[in-house]
Amino acid sequence: MTALSTGCIIALLLASGALVGALISRRLPNHHLSTESKEAIKLATAIVGTLAALALGFLVASAKTTFDDAETELRESAARLVLLDRVLAQYGSGLVEVRKQLSALVSARIERSFEGGKRTAIASSPEDDPGIEPVQRALRALTPDDEVKRLLKNRALDISGAIAESHWLVLETGEDGLPGAFLVVLTFWLIVIFFTFGLLSPFNGTVISIVVVCAISVGGAIFIVNDMAHPYGGLISVSDESLRIALSRMGRN
Repeated sequence: MTALSTGCIIALLLASGALVGALISRRLPNHHLSTESKEAIKLATAIVGTLAALALGFLVASAKTTFDDAETELRESAARLVLLDRVLAQYGSGLVEVRKQLSALVSARIERSFEGGKRTAIASSPEDDPGIEPVQRALRALTPDDEVKRLLKNRALDISGAIAESHWLVLETGEDGLPGAFLVVLTFWLIVIFFTFGLLSPFNGTVISIVVVCAISVGGAIFIVNDMAHPYGGLISVSDESLRIALSRMGRN
């Protein structure tokens, strides 16, 4: 289920909860909604509202951290790719094909990130995305004939190893999102709050409009948090600009 559909479903559930509360309030005896009863309901709902606000705040902070980490990883990988290309250039003209292979890998990653103008999730298996391993195999097969080339080979392997580590870390965490059980509990808390809104509010067009707008707003917040938790896929995702800049600087003599 996509982040957008999740947000829409939650908004619909919240609006439905408010509607159910409004319908029930019209059938309850008057003493069930006396001033004292309303005060008690408001106090109980305040506790749930506080928990929901804290939980939503933690989710926003966690999603923002995940998004920022992914963006940092992409920029660092782009810088390492340019550095690796420069090290290969210093090794000599014998690595022209390896440098072309490295540029092709970057181009492939950019193309996989955009399909028909829409960003898609990253590959989830070694067969779909081997990463920088083909380049590493070519580097290991090198037989340096002097100390300078031996040092350059070791340096290139170190840089490629760091790129591979970041790449596999992305593959391992790329499908992580909001915990399902946590999202269900948070949705339940929000439904309770909106049910109370409907229970205690008068049933008229103005109130209905405001409650619907609030439900859409909360659903939008859940959508944003859930979408940012998938930084390499979805509507809100990290930019490939750093990779494109790196690709433009690779292959130079």
